[in-house]
Amino acid sequence: MFPEYRDLITQLKHVDLHFTHLFDRHNAIDQKIKNMEAQIEVGTHDEIEALKKEKLHLKDEIYAVLVKAS
Repeated sequence: MFPEYRDLITQLKHVDLHFTHLFDRHNAIDQKIKNMEAQIEVGTHDEIEALKKEKLHLKDEIYAVLVKAS
């Protein structure tokens, strides 16, 4: 996610707790979606779609922080 900001992401993860929370939450949701789609975890279509929307919202927030910090 956002390879052009790789260095900034690393830096922010060390100094910005809010950014770290957003980033970690995004990754956790992404893994949960993958597990549900692979039927490793139980999840309905509606639950998966809700998680995808939350993940997209987090990605937008992460991007906003990156743009502001760059």
